[in-house]
Amino acid sequence: MSSRTAQGARARARMEVTAAIKDEARRQLAAEGAAKLSLRAVARELGMVSSALYRYFPSRDDLLTALIIDAYNSIGERAEAAHDKAADAGPLGRWTAVAEAVRDWALRHPHEYALIYGSPVPGYTAPDTTVPPASRVGLVFIGIVRAAHQGRDLTEPPSLPADLRPEAERMAADLAPDLPPATVAALIAVWAELFGLVGFELFGQFHRVVEDRETFFRHAVTRLAQDVGLR
Repeated sequence: MSSRTAQGARARARMEVTAAIKDEARRQLAAEGAAKLSLRAVARELGMVSSALYRYFPSRDDLLTALIIDAYNSIGERAEAAHDKAADAGPLGRWTAVAEAVRDWALRHPHEYALIYGSPVPGYTAPDTTVPPASRVGLVFIGIVRAAHQGRDLTEPPSLPADLRPEAERMAADLAPDLPPATVAALIAVWAELFGLVGFELFGQFHRVVEDRETFFRHAVTRLAQDVGLR
């Protein structure tokens, strides 16, 4: 076996073990929650000694970070694919398609959704490496609003109150300097409301309140789009 072939085999083996570790960790998330994730328990279930697992993930936090990045990338990929599929629709059509993709991903991956959008894990601080994956869904929504603004198909929200304007201008400078600060402020509020809707459905707050949740979600998403100025 050549040196290159041996290196390729080792890389594939490492990828397979890494995937198995993360799969078992996701099963633990579903059964116990992120706060109780244990490297020793993962190693035990996989028939590995703890010292071998530490060569892949030196700490619980390293494993959590990998799971968080995977989850953000997964929901981000779904949002981007939904946007591309609805490319011929108008801004409202693309907005709705992306929002429905986010909801669908959450319903299919409730424990991973809880990991990234639920309660913080005690003792864990997410590193900066999680920021780009976490931004993917938000950037899709910003792109929809930006395209509508450039196409003069965006209604500017009402004027900002004086005490909010400095913060809105700061957010616009950081996130979308080509959009009006009032639009950026509305977009951030709508983004929070969207994930609140998904979280309420996923975590049971709509039980015995909303029965036709798909129709309710679509109506709410349309209202949120109008709040941000999409026609």
